[in-house]
Amino acid sequence: MTKLHLDEPLGLAVHSLPSPQDTAAEPSSVRGRWKLLAIMVLCSLPVVASYLAYFVVRPQGKAGYGELISPVRPIAQQTGLALDGKSQALASLKGQWLLVSVGPGSCAQDCQQRLFLQRQLRETLGKGKERVDWVWLVSDVAPVDTSMRKPLGDAVVLRVDPSVVQDWLGVDAASAVNYLFVVDPMGNTMMRFPSQFDGAGAAKARRDLERLLRASVSWDTPGR
Repeated sequence: MTKLHLDEPLGLAVHSLPSPQDTAAEPSSVRGRWKLLAIMVLCSLPVVASYLAYFVVRPQGKAGYGELISPVRPIAQQTGLALDGKSQALASLKGQWLLVSVGPGSCAQDCQQRLFLQRQLRETLGKGKERVDWVWLVSDVAPVDTSMRKPLGDAVVLRVDPSVVQDWLGVDAASAVNYLFVVDPMGNTMMRFPSQFDGAGAAKARRDLERLLRASVSWDTPGR
């Protein structure tokens, strides 16, 4: 057994003490994270405020014509086929307000009437229409008649799987023909109108869209 000699100096070894630089970096890292969080909160405030202005502080205290969808339905992470056969990601539609309808490719008279009302509703927004795209989702494999090309004009037409309609709009393709859906610039389906309405209904739907556009004017601009 080794004896400890009390007259020998006591050896102490110090391992991995933090350097002054590391010690100083820790508070800076914490401050950096808080600054990043603060920036994210500030950037989101206009969006939050616009939705509060519409959903909470309703003008004149009246209920809107549109039916609010809660919770909102985020855009489906799938693709559709344009009329020219090219594939297009649905996420590429982000950046604009969208007025969306659904129907079969054959598009009988009721479907054509729905598309007409959809286009006219957008046109009534005046300058605000530049912030709204109108979209027709074709929910089956039936071909779209070439005579439809001109009336569709600047509409975005995409053929999608029926599951996309369910995931994004919250109803099956058969039920979706009863509505016009409103999608915000972040891709969230957040409101729907009846797909058939008279002049009074059209005026109410226009007022709802105008309120949304006014409430979001601080963070949403025309174009993507």
